[in-house]
Amino acid sequence: MHDLTGFQRDLLYVIAGANRPSGQTVKEEAENYYDSEINHGRLYPNLDTLVNKDLVEKGELDRRTNYYAITDTGEEKNLRAA
Repeated sequence: MHDLTGFQRDLLYVIAGANRPSGQTVKEEAENYYDSEINHGRLYPNLDTLVNKDLVEKGELDRRTNYYAITDTGEEKNLRAA
């Protein structure tokens, strides 16, 4: 996981612990962990990085809401980090 930032690892951990969370749910869980607000400009580019690295799958819940799910590759990385 040396190719991920600490924030990206934390997002991966949040996604792995939830059932297809929305971006908003990931944001809220991360804010609880960091005890501070996380803006969209930080959250979504990092989620996109996880998607581009094939660690997370991005899908559509409805027209306005995406979900994120950990991939097999992401699960392997997440288990190695634990």
